[in-house]
Amino acid sequence: MTRSAERHAVVVGAGIGGLAAALGLHRAGWRVTVLERAARLREQGAGISLLSNGRRALDHLGLGPRIEALSARMAPGGEGLRTRGGRRLQRPADPSFLAGHGLFISVLTRPQLHTTLHEALPAEAVLTGAEVVHVAALAAGGAEVRTRDGRILQADVVVAADGAYSATRAQLWPQLPPPRYSGHSVWRGIAEGVDPTTEPGGSSWGRGLEFGRMPLTDRRVYWFAVANTPEGHRFPDEYAEVRRRFGRWHDPIPALLAATPPERVLRHDVFELAEPLPSFVRGPIALLGDAAHAMTSDLGQGACQALEDAVVLADLLAEAAVDPEADPAEALARYDELRRPRAQGIAVASRRMGETKLTERRLELLRRNLRLRLLPPSAGQEGMAMVGDWQPPVTASRFERGAVS
Repeated sequence: MTRSAERHAVVVGAGIGGLAAALGLHRAGWRVTVLERAARLREQGAGISLLSNGRRALDHLGLGPRIEALSARMAPGGEGLRTRGGRRLQRPADPSFLAGHGLFISVLTRPQLHTTLHEALPAEAVLTGAEVVHVAALAAGGAEVRTRDGRILQADVVVAADGAYSATRAQLWPQLPPPRYSGHSVWRGIAEGVDPTTEPGGSSWGRGLEFGRMPLTDRRVYWFAVANTPEGHRFPDEYAEVRRRFGRWHDPIPALLAATPPERVLRHDVFELAEPLPSFVRGPIALLGDAAHAMTSDLGQGACQALEDAVVLADLLAEAAVDPEADPAEALARYDELRRPRAQGIAVASRRMGETKLTERRLELLRRNLRLRLLPPSAGQEGMAMVGDWQPPVTASRFERGAVS
């Protein structure tokens, strides 16, 4: 591929990870084109929680003040862990430990985060109705992208952020199995007209069940409910099913469900990659977010890991934006080296957390609850710090200071 004065990156997919990668590359001096197969951008979802690692990534992209204005903040774990009847399983995390590691959670709605990322990009950067059907490396360098409607784009780098069922991943590694069902589903909703100042957030575990709650702004509380369910099974009234399963749990869970508009309750089966990828990169093509490491929601790290991917990728490619001799493929190889061990390790930890909290066997349940009551708070806190105490790359600060515009 003949190099021009301006490096060009094509991002496949305009979800949170794709838009974050596009924004990072744009800020680093790249010309960016985002290809989204949907006819218009419309991110659905209820709330989204961002542990401090995800927030730091957004701060690094220049979105900190906007995200702060939209978010409610809570301590990781909230008031601690309880049984369905309200009995305490784990005490809240030590505030001094959280402060010392800079650990906190920002809670906002998924559409708010998606819109914030989109609005930070040039309007012409995002093309909708552009379904990518083929991505290939070129012998002369760079890659070519073809869309279903016949468009052909050439780029120095292609970033595939096209989700858990990534067509790009399937094309590059056709021998790998598709995502597998985790065994559980998640319902999500937002209770309205609730005083969030009285809601510190928290999680409650039952037999194969979990209910979590988190404060939002504007007198709202985001909640999620998890249950083991057959893959693909649907209930005639999903809201009624949530109330049947969780409506008699401890306060304030029944009141939160009663304050939730039934038509806005969402239900999703949870999938993860059946086999970890041998690499996040193939030549000038890099995978990011769910396309690279789709994981369960049990640690709340799906979006956070995509944001980490985006920041690291943009940092490593910043030099190539100003140095025509720099090889983007070398930067992508470094991206794989830095990101794959961490993201895949967190995916494994998330799966194990799901297996622990959603166990249905009575003896295992009793053992789990006893173990949780006996464990010192420091045990859970150290694990939390390993995930949330991530810092953006130091070298990326050069384009924040204006060295790269």
